Amino acid sequence: MSQDNMLNLLTQTGLRFLWLALLTLILDQWSKHAVLAGMELYQSIQITPFFNLTHTRNYGAAFSFLNDASGWQRWMFTAIAVVVSVVILRWLKGAPKHQIMLPVAFSLILGGALGNVYDRVVYGYVVDFLHVYYQQYEWPVFNIADSAICLGAFLLIIDMFKNKEQNGEADNAGN
Repeated sequence: MSQDNMLNLLTQTGLRFLWLALLTLILDQWSKHAVLAGMELYQSIQITPFFNLTHTRNYGAAFSFLNDASGWQRWMFTAIAVVVSVVILRWLKGAPKHQIMLPVAFSLILGGALGNVYDRVVYGYVVDFLHVYYQQYEWPVFNIADSAICLGAFLLIIDMFKNKEQNGEADNAGN
């Protein structure tokens, strides 16, 4: 591939947002390394009356799904994340320059997925530490990668409704 073709891919397609995936991955891994170096497992540090830093391990998927399985889930979730990452990269490569929200969403999902894949491969579990709660109600402990994946999914939903409205307006204009 020529240098001009590579430059066009990185400036004229959805790949121009790979920096966001890389930033997500770096922030995720930096924060997890800080937790691993500075906190004991299950140690909790109260930050506000509704937010703690709590060092946990997640052997499963989102919300600790299959956390108690015998270990096969590590490789299944790793394989799924790798396949999804390849699909996202292929889609980003083909995304036209005028699209913004969709490539940003997919880049956030990609960075988050790779952050959690790294944990699964290196540690055998995902490092979680962000703990939000209110009185006796609590959200499962999560991390920056999970946050990026959720934000990316939220942007995908917004884009879906936005495009549906735009397509509906185009259909109505033709009547």
